[in-house]
Amino acid sequence: MHIAVAGNIGAGKTTLTGLLAKQFKWEPHYEDVVDNPYLDDFYHQMERWSFNLQIYFLNSRFKQILQIRESGKKIIQDRTIYEDSHIFAPNLHAMGLMTNRDFNNYLSLFEMMESFVAAPDLLIYLRSSVPNLVKQIQKRGRDYENSISIDYLNRLNERYEAWIQGYDKGKLLVLDVDKLDFVDKPEDLGIIVDKINAELNGLF
Repeated sequence: MHIAVAGNIGAGKTTLTGLLAKQFKWEPHYEDVVDNPYLDDFYHQMERWSFNLQIYFLNSRFKQILQIRESGKKIIQDRTIYEDSHIFAPNLHAMGLMTNRDFNNYLSLFEMMESFVAAPDLLIYLRSSVPNLVKQIQKRGRDYENSISIDYLNRLNERYEAWIQGYDKGKLLVLDVDKLDFVDKPEDLGIIVDKINAELNGLF
């Protein structure tokens, strides 16, 4: 079984992935942030490094999905391959930070990869307002994230909402994380667990 958690920068994907992995005894697969050789450069010079970064993420997530399917285990994944292609890469292209040539090359590669992978059994989308994202980003204090602008987060949020509105690849659970404090309130985590059980087992 493959569960995936999607959401904007600072929405709480990694934290919720860890909590749900513990709760359901699932194996967590996290986004490769620590070892990513392009992330710091990208945030300082987006136009120069956007294509390199997106290709790195695409390659990393494709390998992850193949491993998930081959393992036969129950796995929860922090961020999906779809977010790169539907949100981050098109946003960089629209902002003039990725050339037409690079973007078309990227999309061609994604479409080929997508034909080899199956969608998650359940997609959990963490919907968040931009002020909440900013608060969470500041709280975790990653140096390379200091240069992220409000405009950039707004653009990503708009693309996330458009993507989720049209998502038809499988089961979808949308959580409003402005109203759910799953870190400090066990009852809020309980609400999420109940919703996931209902989606996976048809309980209500």
